[in-house]
Amino acid sequence: MKTWLILAAAAPGAEPGVVDGIKQTFGWNFQLFISQVISFAIVAFLLNKFAYKPILTLLEERRLRIQESLGNADKIKAELARTEAARLEIMNEANVQALKLIEEARAAAARVQEVETQKAIAAAEQIISKARQAAAADHARMLSELRREVGRLVVATSAKVTGKILTADDHQRLIDETNRQLAA
Repeated sequence: MKTWLILAAAAPGAEPGVVDGIKQTFGWNFQLFISQVISFAIVAFLLNKFAYKPILTLLEERRLRIQESLGNADKIKAELARTEAARLEIMNEANVQALKLIEEARAAAARVQEVETQKAIAAAEQIISKARQAAAADHARMLSELRREVGRLVVATSAKVTGKILTADDHQRLIDETNRQLAA
């Protein structure tokens, strides 16, 4: 086996002396080979135990955390979408309620306006009725004053025309006659 390794290392067509020189320079010793294999195995074992496994464990934990974070991000996106949908629904409901309240306020304002209009009409009718009553009372009072004045003037005129002094009964009789004529 040694020879094959040496021949493989030698260039094709090289002289046999060259191969012996290479063999002595890079010789193969079974005891050294076994010790190197054992040293390599110990170093590989220690590296595997203390370096590779902790690094691989950390990488696996990191991969799991990243995967978990991605899953949480998807959950957060889904929750955000649900929250946004709920927010839009609440906003739509609030708009509907606001429109309903506005319509109710308009209807209430119309009712209040109608009630106030009716009150104003009733108050105006009362004022007109009182004014008519006052006008009728003034008219009656003025007629009464007019009758008294006309009666007094008739009595005074009759007294001057006839030249006689009229008695209280004559005054009353003339006033009553004048009032009857004015009433008719």
